[in-house]
Amino acid sequence: MSDVEIMAGIMRDRILSLLKDGKRLDGRGFEDYRNIEIQTGVIEKAEGSALVKLGDTMVLVGVKVDFGEPFPDLPERGVMTTNVELVPLASPTFEPGPPDERAIELARVVDRGIRESNAVDLDKLVIVPGKLVYVLFIDVHVLDHDGNLIDATGLAAMAALMTTRIPKVQYNEETGELIKLDEFEPLPINHVPIPVTFAKIGSSIVVDPNLDEETVMDSRLTITTDETGHISAVQKGEGGAFKLEEVMYAVDTALKKASEIREILLNVTGFELPQA
Repeated sequence: MSDVEIMAGIMRDRILSLLKDGKRLDGRGFEDYRNIEIQTGVIEKAEGSALVKLGDTMVLVGVKVDFGEPFPDLPERGVMTTNVELVPLASPTFEPGPPDERAIELARVVDRGIRESNAVDLDKLVIVPGKLVYVLFIDVHVLDHDGNLIDATGLAAMAALMTTRIPKVQYNEETGELIKLDEFEPLPINHVPIPVTFAKIGSSIVVDPNLDEETVMDSRLTITTDETGHISAVQKGEGGAFKLEEVMYAVDTALKKASEIREILLNVTGFELPQA
């Protein structure tokens, strides 16, 4: 057995012992998040940006707006794509090079939570149906990894999108020329989805696992919900299992915690949700 495996075993025993007494390593309750800090407008040349600190986890997101063709099967919808870079300085386990499976999963889970909730009204990002649309690039940079990258990234992505400004344009059908005007307008936002991640360690379930807890967890579950209670994404990670009653508990808790986090986000951005 390697030194790393021995240390992981010792850490797991310590965490399990604390959990049995209703405690966590950092003193939080089972449903408590670490401190959340949100800054917007941190990248001058991006149309939208946000820096989120979740405890010692730090994620930077920039939104770039471009123009291009829509997908052939979605001619009357704008395009949105999410990319993740795990910066090597953020963790000794991150390496330079193409995105690995962790980066791909992170991008897909965050993208799905936003896309399936219809958070961004892509129907309003069409300039010429079937020919020309706005293209949104959500670029994620993980700057410091201390656990729960999904929630930190999902929160940063929404903060960036909610403060994104897109240029108004005019399209000349005769010449095919696209003219950018010196005017900008907010990105059309319908909903504010928030991911909430749970770690199952032994028989205990905790929200917002830090890196030590993630290292020893048996399974992970992320549930993304919007302000209407709609579940737009569910992602299970690791090899363990959640019982039905544990999943139902997670859903109820996700709705509650998402509401609390959404309130923080709305206060920081000054964003007002559309009236139903």
